[in-house]
Amino acid sequence: QLQLVESGGGLVQPGGSLRLSCAASGFTLDYYAIGWFRQAPGKEREGVSCISSSDGSTYYADSVKGRFTISRDGAKNTVYLQMNSLKPEDTAVYYCAAGALGGITIATMNGFGYDYWGQGTQVTVSS
Repeated sequence: QLQLVESGGGLVQPGGSLRLSCAASGFTLDYYAIGWFRQAPGKEREGVSCISSSDGSTYYADSVKGRFTISRDGAKNTVYLQMNSLKPEDTAVYYCAAGALGGITIATMNGFGYDYWGQGTQVTVSS
């Protein structure tokens, strides 16, 4: 069964950190571009970060630049999103997605072209 599973969400105080994991089963993540997305209640889905499969290039939304880092661990077939200096506005359900994409484009950062999506993990930033 081909699937992505996110984990690592939870409740954290402003300024705190979390590391989200996106683990794949049934396929190898190294061959796929991976995107992290989030959706807050009443808001549209937002692209947070992507990492390409070709050269490892990374992309970040302006709202998270300098605070979030996306990375791969091929041995664990997992992609991570390290989130530091969290703010209340980071509160959302976070999803990862994998796509056999040639490169990262604006459309890719907006969630188009992905083949697999995880079920999401809740991140709540609150004091």
